[in-house]
Amino acid sequence: MLERILPAAVAVAATTGEREVELFPEEEAAVGNAVEKRRREFVTARACAREALAELGHPEQPVPAGPRGEPLWPAGIVGSITHCAGYRGCAVAPVGELLTIGVDAEVNDPLPAGLIGDIALPEERQWIERIGTGGAGVHWDRLLFSIKESIYKAWFPLARSWLGFEDASVAIDCMNGTFAAHLLVPGPTLAGRQLDGFSGRWLAAEGLLLSAIALPAS
Repeated sequence: MLERILPAAVAVAATTGEREVELFPEEEAAVGNAVEKRRREFVTARACAREALAELGHPEQPVPAGPRGEPLWPAGIVGSITHCAGYRGCAVAPVGELLTIGVDAEVNDPLPAGLIGDIALPEERQWIERIGTGGAGVHWDRLLFSIKESIYKAWFPLARSWLGFEDASVAIDCMNGTFAAHLLVPGPTLAGRQLDGFSGRWLAAEGLLLSAIALPAS
């Protein structure tokens, strides 16, 4: 499903079940002490990563985890990984096509009680309260969470620094499946211009909410 909201230059591999793959030692180091659930998520995500990289002509190789758990891609590749109950996905692209990718998948359920205040700005909460679920069947609070996860995943490889939920303001287009995010902190300078936000696409399908950012290299 991720391929429906990403450019054609992006290679996507996803699964709704578990997959097995032998981990490289560098990958094993990331989950050596992990609980079984976390290990299964990691292994399946790496299986998807191998498949997506193969689409771009890359041989099997490790995709270790960085200090914040971020995937460390081979030279010349940008990418993002997501996993939630019933879905694992990976998206990768050549750096000549994209500067960064951020993807996230969530089950289309309401956020747990009390969490909206931690992830949404006042104006975002007001918008969610105003729109409700309507007839779209979309839990907008959960979609906002997904979008902010995608924003962080797109931001971190460029800035190499933390970005909080409160550091980006999101406007969701309900009709066209798009969103715009305005950064409330200074962004990195890319090609002589300071990054001030992201745009992306979202999708509600098969009980899931997916969001994606793909920042063009141009």
